[in-house]
Parts: sequence; structure tokens; C-alpha cells
Amino acid sequence: MTDDGFEKVAAAVLARVEPDAEERRRLEAVVGEVVTRAETAIADLDVDAEPVHVGSTARDTWIAGDRDVDVFVRFPGDLDRAALERLGLTVGHAVLPNGREEYAEHPYVTGEVEGIGVDLVPCYAVESASDIRSAVDRTPFHSAYLEERLTPDLVDEVRVFKQLLKGVGVYGSDLRTRGFSGYLTELLVLEYGGADETFAAVADWDPPVRLDPAGHGAATFEDPLVVIDPTDPERNVAAVLAGENLARLQHHARAVLARPSVEAFFPASPEPLAADAVREHVRRRDTVPVALVFEAPPAVEDDLYPQLRRSLAGIRDELDRRGFDVLRSATWAEDDAVLLLELATAELPAIERHIGPPVAVREHAQSFYETYADDPTVYGPFVEGDRYVVEREREYATARALLEEGVVGEVRLGAGVADVLAEDYDVLTGESIAELAEAFGTELAAYFDPRP
Repeated sequence: MTDDGFEKVAAAVLARVEPDAEERRRLEAVVGEVVTRAETAIADLDVDAEPVHVGSTARDTWIAGDRDVDVFVRFPGDLDRAALERLGLTVGHAVLPNGREEYAEHPYVTGEVEGIGVDLVPCYAVESASDIRSAVDRTPFHSAYLEERLTPDLVDEVRVFKQLLKGVGVYGSDLRTRGFSGYLTELLVLEYGGADETFAAVADWDPPVRLDPAGHGAATFEDPLVVIDPTDPERNVAAVLAGENLARLQHHARAVLARPSVEAFFPASPEPLAADAVREHVRRRDTVPVALVFEAPPAVEDDLYPQLRRSLAGIRDELDRRGFDVLRSATWAEDDAVLLLELATAELPAIERHIGPPVAVREHAQSFYETYADDPTVYGPFVEGDRYVVEREREYATARALLEEGVVGEVRLGAGVADVLAEDYDVLTGESIAELAEAFGTELAAYFDPRP
């Protein structure tokens, strides 16, 4: 680290995020217990398998208080998928008798041991990451690659960089966050040689950015950040990263370099807005927020949030197409899900312009003219420029009517969201969105006070 101001701040950040001896002792005890339980469970099965501790706790890049343990059970590569799932769950439940099943590419068991989160994940023992049969098969290769290269000093640099990502809200490769995975974080620090060097590089990036740590060279990707997986040349480690989260990190990297401060790494969470404060924001902005509120579909977050975003985009596009001018939108989910769209106007004129084909395009033009020529409900047809035009009654003059009566079933929606909306949903408009404050006060606070 070269800058004295940054170096002092980084040291202070590291002092807060580096696990102490007691936390390390607890973690090591849990890892040992989990691996022993897994070995015992495997010994009772007619299969050759091996538990492997992977992830940030294996590489010592974890942050104090964020100490989930990932243990993968590597099964023979010739095992069929059904057997892998069955045996993996058998071992998982033996290791975590009070655990629950989750599903990524295939099911696994998650739970706690001595208050520390544990994931017990089955995978295939393949020769290389290029030979994977399941996406999680790469993970042991990631750990091996980094363990050979991360020095103790670089481990500390990773912790500093990771904490800024956490503070900014862009750490995590889940499909809710769409940010930087732990593996990607470590590869970037390894590539640039330290936290401040990584911040300096990020601050100067001009996407699309391509990094190829192992010099594979061949594959091409269209993502804003491309980091070719050193263990698998056909994979972009940053594929899930959203462009807006890359831009957000660039903003904060520049800010930290310009004015280093510990607070930049540990920003305060916004205070939840009360209903009265939400109503005040609506009055002050003089816009028209509308919200669809419905029971969240029964899906894990990695399935739910892509569905919500797809649904939000479909409804936003339709509102824009019909002239309601969506200024901003957002989606959130707990027990209920919300699609929030802020409009420039709540009501449009009773008529709308409908532009027909050029008069010179005889067949289509004649058909358009004849369709409307004797319709007493329209104005026209008349010629404007070189085209026929009519002014006809608007199907939906208000956004509320559009959402309550017609459009929701006609736009592209996520499959689970479509099923729920076909059954029931509520539409809140204007100040009535204050009803959301009880469940989504923090999200509303961030919405009405947006920051990079």
C-alpha cells in the first residue's frame, strides 16, 4: 500500500474485520466436527467419497462475523445424478440433523453447528474444472488455485477489499445481489497485488474490461467485466455481475482513494421510513407511485428475484408504451412481494393518436382507412405528413385501471409471479403506498434517498 492515508484507513478496517483468536478457534472446531461427521456418514455408504472444506473460511479470507462453512462431498464422476443427489442428502442430513434442504443446481443441506452456518454440498470428483458435470464441481479447483497463490499479506488485502464491497452492497453472487463473489474478489486482489491497487484499477476501468489471469486467451464474453476463470477457460467468473453494481463500485473506489475514511467501509444503514414520511415524499415529489402487492411466490431467492425483475420490466415497458412515463421502479420481497413504479402522470387524455401506414403503401393504407372510415367513435382518418392518422378512445386512461383490469396478464412476467398474479394482487397508488412502510420501511428509505 503506497498512500499513507489509505494505508492507515486500511489498517483500521482490517483491525475490525480480521477474526480474532477465539473466533478462529470456534470456526476450526466446527470445521473439524463437520468433516468428521461427513467422514463417518460416508463410511456407512457403499461409495468412495471425500469431504473437502472450501470457500473463504478454507482460504482464510473470511471476515469476522461472516463465517459460513462450506464443505463439499466429492463423489465419483461415474455416479449418476440421481444417486449423487440421494447420497449427498443422506450425508448432509447425517452431518446436519436439524438442517434443511436447499436447491441450487441440485439439492444440498444447510444448517448450523455451534451457531455457525454450514452448507454440505455434493459434487463430482472430476479431473479438471473443464470436465465438470455440475456447476459446483469447479469450487474445489477454485480453492486449490487460490490457496497456492494467496500469501498472508494478500489475505489481509482481500479482507479490506471485501469489506468495501460489503459496505457498498455489491458483495455476493446470488441473483438478488448480482455482485462480486468471494472468488472474484480474491482473483482481483491477486491480479492487482493489493487492496489499494485494486481500487485504483477499478477507478480507471472503462468497461468492458477483460482480465485473463491464467492467459487462456480464447473465450469471448459480452459482460461489462470479464475475468476468465483460471481453472476453466470457458467461464467468466464475473458473469452474474450487474453493470450498475460495477458502476457503483467504481464510484466508491474513486471516493475512497480521494478521501480515505473508515466510515466509507462501514456506512450506516438507512433508518426505516414511517408511513407519514413516505406520504411526505410522495407529496413533495408530486409524482404518482403505483405498487402491485402480492404474495411472494414460493421460490428460493436465486429463482425469485429474476422472476420479479422480469415482471417489473414487463409492466414498466407496457406502462411506458401506453404513455404513462415511468420515472423509476423497484422490486422487493419478504412474505409479500412488491413491484413499485413511479409515474409522471396518473391519468391520460380520453383519446390517443394511432398512426397508420404511409398512404403510398396502397394495400395496408387502404385497409387502415377502411377500418376507421365509418367508425363514429374516432376522429379521422386524416392525413398527417404522408400517413393516415386517427385519434381514438384510449383503452385505459389511468394507470390504476390499466393494472387492475387488463395489462398484468398480457405482459411478460416471471413464471411464478404470473401464477400468483393470476390469482390475486392489490394495487396501491399515490400516498397509499405508505402502507408498505411496515414491511419495507428500509427499502423505501433507500428508494427516496438514492445513493450510488
